Amino acid sequence: MTYELNRPRRFQWIKIRKLYKEAFPRYERKPFSIIRNMYRKGKTDVWYCTKNGAFAGFAATINSDAVVMLDYFAVPSKLRKQGAGTAILKALLELYGDKGFFVEIESMFEPADNIPERKARRNFYIRNGLLPLGVMANVFGVKMELLGARCHMDFAAYHAFYHDNYNPWAASHIFEAEHPEVMKREK
Repeated sequence: MTYELNRPRRFQWIKIRKLYKEAFPRYERKPFSIIRNMYRKGKTDVWYCTKNGAFAGFAATINSDAVVMLDYFAVPSKLRKQGAGTAILKALLELYGDKGFFVEIESMFEPADNIPERKARRNFYIRNGLLPLGVMANVFGVKMELLGARCHMDFAAYHAFYHDNYNPWAASHIFEAEHPEVMKREK
């Protein structure tokens, strides 16, 4: 059972967009046209993931010379809890093996209706080698925690990554937030 990462072909964008809308709440989704435009400009990699030729998910990254941010990553609900996410994430980590790799996840330290889902997502990334970077940010009003592999990042580096590799306007909507685990250690 082999998982592969491929650049999407024209008809495959339809499956990616459908899964994108199903997997991410509206407040977390940027207009899909932005992802397509960034892909065309070479700022974003989009991967159409398959298992034995069948659609198994997608990943979108924002890239710099030294660091990659996993911007969106999803597998169809029928493949969840069957190892698809782990296999695809490992393939991504191997693909970008010479670069730092990080992801933003919704903070599980904030009150929310989906805390079990947030904890499961955080545990998934930690099980697969991404560790807390000690950075908490308010990203367009959503408190996010950074997890990463092969990189050390503080808020200034994170903000600069957005400014330089996404766009200055987006960076202007990202603010540093206190991290509850850091606050505990300081007391």
